[in-house]
Amino acid sequence: MDVREALYTTRAMRRVKPDPVPEEIQLRILDAAIRAPSGGNSQGWRFLIVDDPEQVAKIGALYSDCIDMLWETVYKEQVAQASTGETPQAQQFSRIINSVTWAQKNFATYPLLLFAFDKFDTTGGSIFPAVWSAMLAARADGVGSSLTSVLLFKNDETLDVLDVPTDQGWRMACCVPMGYPLGKWATASRLPAHEVSYRNTWGTPLGAEINEPLWP
Repeated sequence: MDVREALYTTRAMRRVKPDPVPEEIQLRILDAAIRAPSGGNSQGWRFLIVDDPEQVAKIGALYSDCIDMLWETVYKEQVAQASTGETPQAQQFSRIINSVTWAQKNFATYPLLLFAFDKFDTTGGSIFPAVWSAMLAARADGVGSSLTSVLLFKNDETLDVLDVPTDQGWRMACCVPMGYPLGKWATASRLPAHEVSYRNTWGTPLGAEINEPLWP
């Protein structure tokens, strides 16, 4: 697969089929993850694959509680605005709510979860490039993914389910549910780069406009 196709079409894929992800693909995903840049080559990461339905269901129960907490706290205002549907932003957030709600209700059907852990990586500068490499590798094999850190609301309970040692300094960075998508791959709609980018100093216009995606 062309690298630009992977970059432009690896959007959040929450709606996926329950079909298992073969072990050889799981291994390719992990092998790609550990090839990512690592600060000081410390490789202070650990990855945990979950494909046992019973384990997934346990995590799913925690995820459902965390999503309820998310709507009631971090995104409380956006949820209220989305219910009106009065603006394009409200309508867009309403679609996000629908997508996340699907994941909340169907979490137990995810065939594969990838958990990423780090140590002494407070900025995430090593772990998240590795996670992104894993997601791109999954995309290359037709597997969709969606990164979430919402389980941090129930961090201790999640670590308990996964039997993660709590005395070795490992921090849960995120969970990435994976599976073969029910929807289609597509380029995500975003604000144009020139509207969110500057040149040389903050606020100085980029000096060029990108009004359409540069791929394909």
